Amino acid sequence: MAQLPSTQHWKSGQLYPAAAYITCLISILCSGTALGAIQGVCYDCHTMHNSQDNAAMTFDGSAAPNNNLTRGNCYGCHAQGGTSPTVNLGTDIMPQVMHSGATDLAGGNFGYITGLKGSGAADNKGHNIGDLTGTDGVLYGPPGGIRQFGHDTGGNVNTDNLTCAGTNGCHGYRLPGSGYPDGVTGAHHNNVDGQLDQANTPAESYRFLMGVKGFESSDWQENPSAASHNEYFGLLAPVQLGCGGAAELSCHGTGGVQPPDGTMSQFCATCHGNFHTLQSATSDGVGAVASSPFIRHPTDLALPSSGEYAAYTVYSLQAPIARITVPAAAGSSVTPGSDVVMCLSCHVAHASDYPSMLRWDYSTMIAGNAGAAAATGCFVCHTTKD
Repeated sequence: MAQLPSTQHWKSGQLYPAAAYITCLISILCSGTALGAIQGVCYDCHTMHNSQDNAAMTFDGSAAPNNNLTRGNCYGCHAQGGTSPTVNLGTDIMPQVMHSGATDLAGGNFGYITGLKGSGAADNKGHNIGDLTGTDGVLYGPPGGIRQFGHDTGGNVNTDNLTCAGTNGCHGYRLPGSGYPDGVTGAHHNNVDGQLDQANTPAESYRFLMGVKGFESSDWQENPSAASHNEYFGLLAPVQLGCGGAAELSCHGTGGVQPPDGTMSQFCATCHGNFHTLQSATSDGVGAVASSPFIRHPTDLALPSSGEYAAYTVYSLQAPIARITVPAAAGSSVTPGSDVVMCLSCHVAHASDYPSMLRWDYSTMIAGNAGAAAATGCFVCHTTKD
């Protein structure tokens, strides 16, 4: 695969010319998706021989060819480091997960880790992908990993081998076994957008997250509002997750590692199981049962329909909720009792300007203060505590 320049330059915010990252749309490892199946001329993304007029055809000038005859890798598509959250390439639009612009897309921005934007570089602001953001100086194994087969120690996926996609990443097939390609190979050509309630392949899954169901905003939430946003799938109560032990639902299915019920929180649980599962033989999870008192904040749990929670009725981008049925369009209303708390209610997927990828500054969440943070962050759901 073609490589970006050294991570030290990204860390210091010194960006190389845009020509070094000019885009491809098909890559064995990609962290975003084009709107619908890709269109346009083949040579925008592919090269037959990686040679033209005595020059390499890769976007970074590397003489080494790439898999699938592509002219670059996923960083060249989706992490160009420019000033815009999207980049046009002919008839296609490419979402950017690393840029310096004011508006971030739904997944967040790896630029907060490197200092490309935000309040300063910090490893604890997001998922560290070595080739993109450098070595993680804070973590090695995944926080909340379950006690089985090295999931809690980093014996499988860790901050040294984390990638955008494939077995050690998030997008595409992960540990698929024979008969399935690793990563997102071919998914861009077959991409389905909008309502995704099947999730049988990466192309049919929410943002190429294998097995995840949901509704994709047509602009990746470049212009989000209470009525225009992604929609996520969730359960009314969490289940026991693991590798198939007694009473556990296994995260290993046809086509590799994936959420057994298709929810976003279960997808996160494939690495961070303790934060999302009920107590099992391999995890103490959020507690033994799906009711208070919890030992960790629950996810895949219905927002209670009584007390302080009943006041959350208008969709908030500060604390998104999930639906128990995959909708065909975004909705602006929230229904306590049937809409669901999930991992992305508090966190973003890639990186934010706050520690632990939080959507807000946790240090300003002061109970009984009724200050500037009122009705924001934690208090979107816990409406009487500010």
